[in-house]
Amino acid sequence: MPDPTPRIPTTAGAGPMSYAIFQLARAHRARAGAMLREMDLHPGQELLLMQLLDRDGQTQSELLESVGLDHSTLSKALRRMQDAGLLVREPAAHDRRVMVVHLTDKGRAMREPIAALWQALEEDSVRNLSERQVESFVETAYAITEAISGRALPEEESA
Repeated sequence: MPDPTPRIPTTAGAGPMSYAIFQLARAHRARAGAMLREMDLHPGQELLLMQLLDRDGQTQSELLESVGLDHSTLSKALRRMQDAGLLVREPAAHDRRVMVVHLTDKGRAMREPIAALWQALEEDSVRNLSERQVESFVETAYAITEAISGRALPEEESA
């Protein structure tokens, strides 16, 4: 019977949690990517669609801030999505240099498929976990995100 515990490379031995996070992120991204390809989307495009589904007509700057992408990655994603007929970009009335992003009917029609994808991905992810483990994981994941992002300073630094 195979050992369910992955072998951690010796160079990652001092960071077993970080290596586990890396493995988790890689597996999750691969599963999500496969599901997105079935919808003719590239990873990350669903996040942009979700932002626009919540509030259509955002500027590219607002989308940059909400999804945390760099400018060139966002521009490429929006161009692909525009080419696929999911959205349109047009200059803002108040400033022609500012681009406003609007969903098309095809983009708005992605609401239910994206929600279903997210639910299926969640079900796959929590399959072997109890409700308490899920709650604990979510809380821990956000705490780690805050610590890495520098939003939560260690006590000795904040004093």
